[in-house]
Amino acid sequence: MSLGEPDLSCFAATYAEARDFFRDACTRLAVTPAEHRHPLPGPNGEVLATDVAWIGDADAPRVLVLLSGTHGVEGSCGSGCQVDWLVNGGPSAQPKGVAALLIHAINPYGYAWLRRTTEENVDLNRNGVDFGAPLPANPDYAEVRSALCPPPGELPPFPGAQAARAAYIARHGNAAYRKARTAGQYTDARGIHFGGTEPTWSRLTLERIIRDFHLAEREQVAVVDYHTGLGPFGYGEPICGSRPGEPGQRRARAWYGDSLTEPMLGTSTSSVIPGLIQYVWAREVGLDRISFIALEYGTYSTEEVDDAMVEENWLYATGRAHWGDPATTRVQQRFRRAYYPDTPDWKEMVLVRSRQIVRQTTRGLARWPAV
Repeated sequence: MSLGEPDLSCFAATYAEARDFFRDACTRLAVTPAEHRHPLPGPNGEVLATDVAWIGDADAPRVLVLLSGTHGVEGSCGSGCQVDWLVNGGPSAQPKGVAALLIHAINPYGYAWLRRTTEENVDLNRNGVDFGAPLPANPDYAEVRSALCPPPGELPPFPGAQAARAAYIARHGNAAYRKARTAGQYTDARGIHFGGTEPTWSRLTLERIIRDFHLAEREQVAVVDYHTGLGPFGYGEPICGSRPGEPGQRRARAWYGDSLTEPMLGTSTSSVIPGLIQYVWAREVGLDRISFIALEYGTYSTEEVDDAMVEENWLYATGRAHWGDPATTRVQQRFRRAYYPDTPDWKEMVLVRSRQIVRQTTRGLARWPAV
């Protein structure tokens, strides 16, 4: 697929528009996406759904998966990349033996309602644990909670929370703060990065999609999961979803080269997180068959993104969120901007990097088992 001039018209302003763009792009290819309807409506009463499109030979032994909307509000980035692939030469560039599976808005509730989380306030990327086993512990979360979850009576810009954050960092360092904040927790349902108490609708839907398309029976499955909010503005960081020593790590290093980062080796902007959705893929497909990266695009400073998340979570945790209310809209728009800058330069950088990563992934699949 030629890089050419990036097609910024692939990006949509809302979930409903993004869904139309995706389905229209599929229609142009004579593909009818499978629809997995969410039980709840969108903010304007619209249907919410995860739409799934298969492009290529139904029996293809190797499958490229493009996944958007794991963190709902980040869906505009991934959706734009999926539509770009569909309308700007992606299908025609697929090599023999490689099909593509596009999963649009796996967390449609969060996408439509401008939240990272699901309808239960669950971070889907912390919901990938085995709930039949003891849940991961994050003992440091209790100490940082006051920095992340201001009480109802404290109003923005939350001086108490900011002081608590500064005090924790002064005592333990910034790396310890980031780990305690982002590792996920399973005790505070109204808090940040809550992993839930059971699989969410989005996770169950993902598992169903994996089984419906018999991905565990394929030779190789390679997932690109689109994310935003970490790293330098516009840069797309391919974060390895395999642990050191696993087959997927070897493939990822061969496919993406020195730009690949690995949380468990300390080379990534991401901390080590036990409940990532990549572990659902590993369990369902198999460690020998799965290759997984999170393609993480930077937006603004860590502090700006953190502050937007704290304010948005506070709005919902205290019952102040009312769709269409000016105060709620202000918080939502700040939050959306933190994860989707919506500027021409940022979107151009997103598409160029996405095309490169998808090309590298497809080439790697086509050459398997050589790499």
